[in-house]
Amino acid sequence: MELKHLSEIEKATRRGRSEMFRMGMALLFIVGVMLYAGMRGEGEGSLVLVVAAMIGGYMAMNIGANDVANNVGPAVGSKAMTMAGALIIAAVFEAAGALIAGGEVVGTIRSGIIDPAQIPDADTFVWVMMAALLAGALWLNIATAFGAPVSTTHSIVGAVLGAGIAASGPDVANWDTMGGIAASWVISPVMGGVIAAALLYLVKHTITYQQDMLAAARRMVPLLIALMTWTFTTYLLLKGLNKVWQVGFVAAVLYGLLFAAVVFVAVRPLIARASTRLENGKAGVNQLFTLPLVFSAALLSFAHGSNDVANAVGPLAAIVDVVTQTGGAIGGKAPIPLWVMMVGALGISIGLMLFGPKLIRTVGSEITELDQMRAYCIAMSATITVIVASQFGLPISSTHVAVGGVFGVGFLREYIKRNYSQMLADIRIHHPEDEQAAVDAFLARFNRASVEEKGAMLADLKRRAKLHLDPAHFTKMERKELRNVYRQELVKRSQLLRIAAAWVITVPASAIMAALSFFMIRGMMLH
Repeated sequence: MELKHLSEIEKATRRGRSEMFRMGMALLFIVGVMLYAGMRGEGEGSLVLVVAAMIGGYMAMNIGANDVANNVGPAVGSKAMTMAGALIIAAVFEAAGALIAGGEVVGTIRSGIIDPAQIPDADTFVWVMMAALLAGALWLNIATAFGAPVSTTHSIVGAVLGAGIAASGPDVANWDTMGGIAASWVISPVMGGVIAAALLYLVKHTITYQQDMLAAARRMVPLLIALMTWTFTTYLLLKGLNKVWQVGFVAAVLYGLLFAAVVFVAVRPLIARASTRLENGKAGVNQLFTLPLVFSAALLSFAHGSNDVANAVGPLAAIVDVVTQTGGAIGGKAPIPLWVMMVGALGISIGLMLFGPKLIRTVGSEITELDQMRAYCIAMSATITVIVASQFGLPISSTHVAVGGVFGVGFLREYIKRNYSQMLADIRIHHPEDEQAAVDAFLARFNRASVEEKGAMLADLKRRAKLHLDPAHFTKMERKELRNVYRQELVKRSQLLRIAAAWVITVPASAIMAALSFFMIRGMMLH
């Protein structure tokens, strides 16, 4: 008992030291940002710039801690990647995406959410942006602490909205834009879930429900990898590299298709050779998806870095522009300076390395059990949904899409389990108790059969049952119990409710926090 008590104390001590180390490294990054920003600013704007840069760095770290889990969580949960490998790959590609292809302009935050013309002066505009940054970062921090993956875009949108209303009243808001964002709460997870479930259904019927899984995998996996290459290349051209190389939708699709054809020809013999060394079952087939998942995690991280770095440093760039570039002007668009992009890129990577594992575990293993095939379907769902939605002008949250994909996969598994248990119950009730040996033999054969063969076996069983007068010896209660034997809750409802609640309150929570932050900052600045 005493040894157990000492062990608990040691574990708590190690956890405390680890937490102190992470906090210390985060603080070191913030101090570094503060010192660099201090060297960039001059005169009265220097203090404002330093404070804004520190808040921008804090925001970037919280994006890394919360949002990046969507890109690598399924790959880690399926054991395709280790946590350490995922952290390194995601950190490198997030930073690369931000610095190489993240040349965003400060436009949406100025004119998409609020009307900058209604902000009375440049000082008020700076306070609005500072309050938005602080509130968005605080909300992400709270969500991460509770293990809820939330939308970074929604966090900063809600924060800009709340601070803008606090500064100039409700008329400052673009309510049409906000209506579209509210619609995405439903559109994003539903689209992600449906597409992920449809892909998993395809994989199951073409590979895992076949008697010879490896033979089926040799036919299908090259096609599935080519499909992934097609969608990811298109996604990267449209969303990841669109700042440095702009191509239209049709051109991006054609480039992606061409690259996919090359990849298909290259991987087909590789898959054929690799399959000869694997066992003929799900475990063997899953191994064929490992390398594609590593590439998908890297490419998703690159595209995320190129797009979402603007959420981290967009308001900071707006402040820098007003303080140092335009002499106090609010209107117009301005490129994000390189040093501001560095704050965003490094902050996202550092936040991911220090605080990302918690949310990676939530997305990867605490919602539903994932293997490599399921993780493949989730990654594909994320890219397809974003591509389709962007072409129809639908507002989409990448966080909601990815987490919706995880739930979609889990609910499909529950549905299949329930149907399977019902089929087993149907088999048992059509056999008398003295034929249990025959029942067991039938079930063994049934388990090995393909989907088409299972259906045929059941149809034959029911035809034979009609020739007898109710041969079943099971009571109604026993039949009900048999139906429930295989029913399992494969999606954790507690996670579903917690994440859904966090999604619903993200915009209003960050808006309220931003309004309070605005009044606090204005009060400090005026006194």
